[in-house]
Amino acid sequence: MKSELLINVTPFETRVALVLDGLLHDLQFARASGGSLTGNIYLGRVERIMPGMQAAFVDIGLAKAAFMHVSDLSLDSEPGDTLVDADEDDKDADKDGDMLGPRRQSSKPIEQLLSEGQELMVQISKGPIGTKGSRVTTYVSLPGRYLVFMPNVEHIGVSRRIARDEERARLKDIMKRVRHPGCGYIVRTVSEGVKEDELRSDVDFLHVLWQDILAKREQKGAPALLHADLSLSFRVVRDLFGKKV
Repeated sequence: MKSELLINVTPFETRVALVLDGLLHDLQFARASGGSLTGNIYLGRVERIMPGMQAAFVDIGLAKAAFMHVSDLSLDSEPGDTLVDADEDDKDADKDGDMLGPRRQSSKPIEQLLSEGQELMVQISKGPIGTKGSRVTTYVSLPGRYLVFMPNVEHIGVSRRIARDEERARLKDIMKRVRHPGCGYIVRTVSEGVKEDELRSDVDFLHVLWQDILAKREQKGAPALLHADLSLSFRVVRDLFGKKV
């Protein structure tokens, strides 16, 4: 199957098309102004706690404070806590900008977990819409070429788009060997058939990226941007570009 990536950049918009055997398979676009903030990681400060909503507003340096529900809070998580959307497979692992990550059924109310003025590392899971600010989570997820790295969750999942049981088992066995202890990973669809060395390389790259983010957190005061997600063009090259393109 012949694959082509077409990337068109103008002063106002970037458009990317994936063409398979002459037929349009996927089309993505991003406007130059007001680009997506989803995936960005910030050092924020808790501005206000809303016990009735079991939520908090976090100042991350944008025009509007970000919203965070208690289920998006990884602080004080325990082995007995239930992770929601962290089942064995992850159907959303390949959808850039739409990974909410795992949540948990909290055993404590948010007012016992957070205090106003407290600093938190958060990631935007949904960008601002209209008069609403962004939604954020402390469950950070960092996508790589083959994996999505989740430093706050000890979980290994495989994309549901990989259908063969033998391949799924092979990939899980590899990840159990190459993972960093205490960290979680989602194996992306593009990993089907790849060798252990390639997965290990992605694990190491994402771990270095995470350490760099942690170092920036120690150097900066809230609110501050710690990590910005890649632009559309670079995300597509990371995720789709290969020998067959």
